[in-house]
Amino acid sequence: MAPQQTAERDVRVHARNVGGIDEAEVSLPPGVTVLTGRNATNRTSFLQAIMAGLGSERATLKGDADEGEVELQVGDETYTRTLTRSGDTVVYGGDPYLDDPTVADQFAFLLENTEVRRAVARGDDLREIIMDPVDTEEIESQIRQLENEKRDLDDQIQELERIEHELPELEAEKQDIEEDLEAAREELAEVEAEIEERDVSLEQSRSQKEAIEEAFEALRDAQSELEDLEFDLETEQQTLDDLRDERDQLEAELDDADEFDENPDHLAGRIDELRERKRALDDTISQLGSVISFNEEMLDGEGLDLDEFGDDADTDPTQQLLGDSENVVCWTCGSEVERDSIEETVDHLRELRAEKLDERSDIDDQIDDLSSTRSEIQRQQRERERTERRLSEVEAEIESTEQRIDSLEESIEDQREEVEELEAETEDAGTGGDYDEVLELHRKSNEVEIRIERLESDLEDVESDIEEHEETLGERDELVERREEIDDELTDLRTKVDRIEEEAVEEFNDHMESVLAVLEYDNIERIWVERREREVREGRHKVEKTTFDLHIIRATDDGTSYRDTIDHLSESEREVTGLVFALAGYLVHEVYEDVPFMVLDSLEAIDSDRIARVVEYFSDYADYLTVALLPEDAQALSEEYTYVEQIN
Repeated sequence: MAPQQTAERDVRVHARNVGGIDEAEVSLPPGVTVLTGRNATNRTSFLQAIMAGLGSERATLKGDADEGEVELQVGDETYTRTLTRSGDTVVYGGDPYLDDPTVADQFAFLLENTEVRRAVARGDDLREIIMDPVDTEEIESQIRQLENEKRDLDDQIQELERIEHELPELEAEKQDIEEDLEAAREELAEVEAEIEERDVSLEQSRSQKEAIEEAFEALRDAQSELEDLEFDLETEQQTLDDLRDERDQLEAELDDADEFDENPDHLAGRIDELRERKRALDDTISQLGSVISFNEEMLDGEGLDLDEFGDDADTDPTQQLLGDSENVVCWTCGSEVERDSIEETVDHLRELRAEKLDERSDIDDQIDDLSSTRSEIQRQQRERERTERRLSEVEAEIESTEQRIDSLEESIEDQREEVEELEAETEDAGTGGDYDEVLELHRKSNEVEIRIERLESDLEDVESDIEEHEETLGERDELVERREEIDDELTDLRTKVDRIEEEAVEEFNDHMESVLAVLEYDNIERIWVERREREVREGRHKVEKTTFDLHIIRATDDGTSYRDTIDHLSESEREVTGLVFALAGYLVHEVYEDVPFMVLDSLEAIDSDRIARVVEYFSDYADYLTVALLPEDAQALSEEYTYVEQIN
């Protein structure tokens, strides 16, 4: 169902058996709505309900329920989403707000596990994340289709240019035929007049004259039919020559076709295995990233519970852990270990994660290589099958053409015998006296009449060709206009990916600069993305590939600037960077055109004042912004927002 404009309208959300919700109903006015409460108060569940009503399949069904539903009322329109348990899976149905929620899931529904938020923390390929909604294969397919259409148009236009040059020749040919036809008609009139002058008045002479005329009429018809048969034979022989040439070409193509030892189905199985390995690696890399980040925070003292150390505000909890020695209490097993030992373990984890990233990159190369090989084999198999089918058709056409030629040759032989017999009859019918001369005149008249018939047929063909040429030339303006349209479409498609990449980088960098200024991170001067072209291996070839490199510039207390890495960002800084990256995707892909909603969850890693500023910043870009916060974090937000303290 096509979304409608929702601005200035309250949106009523009714949910039943979604997440941890038994049943709840909340009205969301335009602007910011804050769901505030402690943990396990169904704030995230209600965000999932909103997402489900909008079309997402990221909502969960209540554990003790077999079916659930969400009703989203926007003005006079009502949208529905049903969740039904089927074995170990949940089937989604209903008539939601969006037909395809894919892009909204990525850039508008920003829960804790949203891919775009985690991408920065894991060090994933940011370009791959931002460009995921762009179907590059479809764009390339459209480009190929347009290029084929343009080639066809170029051929047609080139043919029209040939026709335009040919038209004067046809006009000249027409004029020559008309002149020859006029001369032939005058010659026939003269011959017929001479025949009349030599006509005798005797009844017997008139009878003999009629016999001569009948004999020549039959001869003329027989000669005309013979010419038609000979023309048909010439046409069939030319067709046979063309078919034999095509057969030779097809056979040569089959002989030259590459043979592949690999089976496409076997390759598909290997590709599936590699993709499964890649998914397993992704999970491992994600887990390693979380473990490394957690341990880094614990080592830095950011993840400790201060309540453990009593009320002494002057006591550094990190120093309490360390004491006078470099030993710490392990937060996983509770035993006392050396700090260097933990740091060494974290270093090993970093090395392991780097190895896993390299392994994933190698698997990507293998998948690309095998996919390219499989596609090429399938293409050549299709081409070979097409060639074999056409070869079979050509061989059948050759056989039928040869049969028609044999039949025509027999008919021509019979017709020639008939013509010879009729010629003998005309000679017998007019022997002796004045009729020898009359007979010769009739022969001449017969020849001229046959020539006239042939000229009239040629004239008709030329006039038809001229008419067709003139009609065809009338289509040239449309063809030229369509070719210009295709040029514009090709330019747009070929630059579409570049434009989106450039816009994504620009949006991220502009918003990152603004957010950093608003949030006042004292030791971060700048975070920005650089779009670069790199040479990478893709299949058997090296190609230029675009990458997004994330750069971080920090400043020391004395004002010295230095370059840092993603790994050294605090959890708060990573969360903010991920949210800004999501906002860039929301704007670049114009998600707001389809769904004017955005949801935010799990912002606890950011301090309250900064959460307030982030919410205020994001509120400028979504008509409806719904945020789930703890009560202490919600206190820092504007009183003008709508607050929902109980989901029921």
